[in-house]
Amino acid sequence: MEYFYLGIICFLFILAVIDLNVGVSNDAVNFLNSAVGAKAASLKTILIVAAIGIFIGASTSNGMMDIARHGMFQPEHFYFRQLMCVFLAVTVTDVVLLDIFNSLGMPTSTTVSMVFELLGASFALAIIKVSSGENLPGVESVGDLLNTSKALEVIAGIFLSVAIAFFFGIIVQWISRLIFTYNYKKGLTKKIGIFGGVAVTSIIYFMLFKGMKGASFMTPEIKAFLNEHTLMILGIIFVVSTVLMQFLHALKVNIFKVIIMIGTFALAMAFAGNDLVNFIGVTMAALDSVLHFFKEGLPAGFTPDTYMMGFLNEPATTSVWFLIGAGAIMVFALCTSKKAHEVLKTSINLSRQDEGDEMFGSSSLARKFVRMGMGFVNGLNNITPSNVKKWINGRFNQSEVTIDEGAAFDLVRASVNLVLAGLLIALGTSLKLPLSTTYVTFMVGMGSSLADRAWGRETAVFRITGVISVIGGWFLTAGAAFILAGLVATVNYLAGPVGMFIMVALAIFLLIRSHMSYKNKKSEEVRDVNMDIILTSENPDEVWNSLKIHTAETLCHTLDYAADTYEGVITAFANEDVRKLRSALGKIVEEKAWLKQMRRKETLGFRRIDKGLAFEKNTWYYLSSNNAQQILNTLTRITNPMKEHTDNNFRPLSPEYLLEFAPYQKRLTEVFRGISRIISTGDYTDAAKLSSEGKWLKKEISNLRRLQTHRLQEDAENIKVAFVYLNLIQESHELLSEVRNVLRGCEKYFIDQKGLSAEEANL
Repeated sequence: MEYFYLGIICFLFILAVIDLNVGVSNDAVNFLNSAVGAKAASLKTILIVAAIGIFIGASTSNGMMDIARHGMFQPEHFYFRQLMCVFLAVTVTDVVLLDIFNSLGMPTSTTVSMVFELLGASFALAIIKVSSGENLPGVESVGDLLNTSKALEVIAGIFLSVAIAFFFGIIVQWISRLIFTYNYKKGLTKKIGIFGGVAVTSIIYFMLFKGMKGASFMTPEIKAFLNEHTLMILGIIFVVSTVLMQFLHALKVNIFKVIIMIGTFALAMAFAGNDLVNFIGVTMAALDSVLHFFKEGLPAGFTPDTYMMGFLNEPATTSVWFLIGAGAIMVFALCTSKKAHEVLKTSINLSRQDEGDEMFGSSSLARKFVRMGMGFVNGLNNITPSNVKKWINGRFNQSEVTIDEGAAFDLVRASVNLVLAGLLIALGTSLKLPLSTTYVTFMVGMGSSLADRAWGRETAVFRITGVISVIGGWFLTAGAAFILAGLVATVNYLAGPVGMFIMVALAIFLLIRSHMSYKNKKSEEVRDVNMDIILTSENPDEVWNSLKIHTAETLCHTLDYAADTYEGVITAFANEDVRKLRSALGKIVEEKAWLKQMRRKETLGFRRIDKGLAFEKNTWYYLSSNNAQQILNTLTRITNPMKEHTDNNFRPLSPEYLLEFAPYQKRLTEVFRGISRIISTGDYTDAAKLSSEGKWLKKEISNLRRLQTHRLQEDAENIKVAFVYLNLIQESHELLSEVRNVLRGCEKYFIDQKGLSAEEANL
């Protein structure tokens, strides 16, 4: 028995190391987002500053492990084996759940996941205990075995964090932009000292009352002194920091970058010191349980099913070596995790100042929010005096935006994000409000980007969809954590050692599969170099050249896909393969979404080239792009009747029809691939010949359509399959019209003006 539970502890420590890795990958967004998004320093420098903060925060933490020991359940009512099942279930679920979110690039709360995993696992065991009729003094229901008040605090914290952080992010950033404007370097000397003083004071307040609250050197005497002399301490810090910031500014030091790096350090330290329990708290509680049982329970003659765990109500004590080791692992994970970059990418893209490659699409809820927001803004405009509006618009003159190359937003907004996030977390802690670090930092960033007019009419619906997706993921975290941990705990308890081993093996398998899947996905992704140039280059000629290449690649991809799909659905229909027909319909929908996304990106490129050139070329671009989209719509109209016909098990297409249509199918796909080849190579020598061939094929298909129409009048003809065949003929005729229009538009779009005849140039 001793060896079995020692084995469980070994597994838990392995999972704890993995949890530290995936947890840091997720929570890195909390303290890296602003510094990386504003390019306050090189990524290496930012990581070094954050790593130092993490290591100090983890190493000086006193553990703060009590929530894992008795935060969600009453340990005095649980036996040793029951709680070991709970601890193992929580760790297994946490590792898998956080890895899934990291792979999706979605930030979530490690605190929420741990709390609801503990609650779900202990809830499942509580139901088993009560239903089995265990005689527990003072226990009348499942609620008596749990600490539900903490779970309610976390749920309230979700709403409070989202609303409070978003609201104050809007207000503070709006005021900051009024003060500094987008051209924040102008007149900076008069403002920077006080701003720097307020910022540094806020960050130090955050560090003292939140970041270091759980540090081992924060004795009760030191805490009492800080609480009694808070205003005096903050006043001294404000005066000193204001003078220091003004002096550094005189020495040509960028104060905003100083503030951002201090804020990054403070948030990283607070994260490590306070959220460490989310990653190793359960493992440490399990280790203490095993050691205590072997020391106290076994000598007294207890078994794992008879020894109560009331000792877990005592305060936790964690060895400094465990804390140092955890800090080292977190630093390593921060510096090496690629998934952390995916999570960062999500939050930075949603708060980016300019338009670009939007990660999320549009949703009906987002569209409603945009309309409501526009109505609110229009109402404010109607009651605001014109001279006030003129002054405000002058302060928000976006033509003066000063953003470093490659940055998503400027240093002013990054400073506001860090200072405000730290201040709100510190205030929430002092007022005993259950604010989530992840939620605060993310929503402050979203509120500040809205106030900074980064969410324009062209981007707002996409950004809001992204925010809704992330917030929805937070609630999904709580529900998934509760259910999955409960199921795993039930299997652990009912199946015994075999169930525990299976759950651990399953977790490791899922992690390995997730890692391999993520690795394969990233290796298949090709960096869109041309789109990077389109969105970042300041040279209109360079943008135009990249835009032409990108457009050609998009159109060729669509034409090749259409040719393959056209052949595939006809073959599937002939073979009565309804599964392939269903799959084809789903892939056409995905292709439409992809093409729509590419078109949105390329439209942004037209804003970055010469206006005269854009005016000349955009008509032909939209002709080609619209017809490429129509090709996909036509494929849907071909495939859908075939799928319904096959799904209903109606009579298949006769061999005579297949033989009759085969030459047309072959010639049509040859036209598609020929046009794709012309666009890809840029050699339009044979364009007229291929267009003529398409025109001739249209006439031949028209003759076939007339023949099939006459057949429909014959009584012997099967009406259902005949109509599907007629639909194929008609839509094939449409495909030829659309692909010829693509070629026509591309000729005018890609060939330079000097290469056109006088008649063509005047079109």
